[in-house]
Amino acid sequence: MTGYGSGADRIDTTRPHPARVYDWFLGGTDNYPADAELGRQIAGLSPDTKRIARHNRWFMHRAMRWLAGEAGIRQFLDIGSGIPTEPNLHRIVQSTAPDARVVYVDNDPIVLAHAGSLLSGSAEGVTAYVDADVREPERILELAADVIDFDRPVALSLIALLHFLGDGDGDGDEGGGGGEGAYALVERLTERLPAGSCLVLSQLTGDFDPESVEKGVASYAAGGVTLVPRSHRGVSRFFDGLELVEPGLVPVVDWHPELSLGELPVETQPVPIYGAVARKP
Repeated sequence: MTGYGSGADRIDTTRPHPARVYDWFLGGTDNYPADAELGRQIAGLSPDTKRIARHNRWFMHRAMRWLAGEAGIRQFLDIGSGIPTEPNLHRIVQSTAPDARVVYVDNDPIVLAHAGSLLSGSAEGVTAYVDADVREPERILELAADVIDFDRPVALSLIALLHFLGDGDGDGDEGGGGGEGAYALVERLTERLPAGSCLVLSQLTGDFDPESVEKGVASYAAGGVTLVPRSHRGVSRFFDGLELVEPGLVPVVDWHPELSLGELPVETQPVPIYGAVARKP
């Protein structure tokens, strides 16, 4: 395990952070009262929130099994990794490919504080942590290059991250916000990846239950957190220029359920998160 950056003195326990709220949804204990309070508010508005968070996590598991297995990827850059939750990404890919190299990236000092003890990888592979924000793509790529060879295929993982970023172009349909937006950041990251690399992401949508999702958006906003649900068209835009892997962009429960190792129950209710994997030609 190697690590970069320092942020233990930046912990603000008075404001919720998406990584810690997500930890609360997953039943973790690495969160603070402000995170738990926002989590309870959202769960009160949408009782399915914890179920949805678990399905998002299970999608990550299946996607990583596919990438390390069928796709043969051996390098992984996971931005917005969140607080370590077993099995974490490196556990999954290194169980298939012990020599896999994984770089985690997050900007929450709580994640940094746990990185050294919880992100130990296989002896054959490498597991590293970069303390950085997704809005710093050049810094992320520069630091990750100590572990990842960007002349060889890389899996770029953006799981449940992009809905915390506005578009920055004020188009109104898919969210707003100032500065460089989510689409531009993804484009800048994928530009650096060589042919044969893959982008995997999941993203909240209001396509199935817009009223509940909008209530969640309002709750996050009250906690000072941006939340931008996107339509199928809006999420598809992240994959412009890439080749979607079958079955394409689908609700996460429908993405290769045969890769589940028993964690995927039969669902009768929609899960409002799209997920997909795409190759760079």
